[in-house]
Amino acid sequence: MVEVELVGVKVDVRTNSPVMLLRELESPKRTLPVFIGSPEASAIEIAARGLETPRPLTHDLLKDVIEVLGGSLLRVVITELKGGTFYAEMEIIQGRGPIIVSCRPSDGVALAIRTGAPMFVSEELIDAEGVVVDEVTDDEEQDSTPTNPEEIVGEFRDFLDSIKPEDFS
Repeated sequence: MVEVELVGVKVDVRTNSPVMLLRELESPKRTLPVFIGSPEASAIEIAARGLETPRPLTHDLLKDVIEVLGGSLLRVVITELKGGTFYAEMEIIQGRGPIIVSCRPSDGVALAIRTGAPMFVSEELIDAEGVVVDEVTDDEEQDSTPTNPEEIVGEFRDFLDSIKPEDFS
């Protein structure tokens, strides 16, 4: 397994769909692009920016439930790509030992960001699908990325206004 970090969530200009970018921590620092849904993209961005919401979002609720039941998220592993769909697993440590729960990669990442759990991609998957991407400097990223919640919600609304049903086929 290869440990990865979330680089960010971007919108693919060709499809106008959100893409989660996961980059391996060690060289050659390949990036795995994973197309995700808009609600998941928003949930990941909110957590990645450390923004507070007035009420818990779904992933915050899941984090709280795991903790109340005496567990903790050990790690998230993106395991394979089958038929154009990525698969992932969450490993939760609980009193009786580790529990493996199948999940969408975006949900696993949204939860991992909230808990600080490490994220991994299977070696075979990163070998097959990982790409080396030119790095964007922090200054360039800051210039194009909104930081206040109203701007993020505005961008999200713009995105929702622009999508069509055929974008999901």
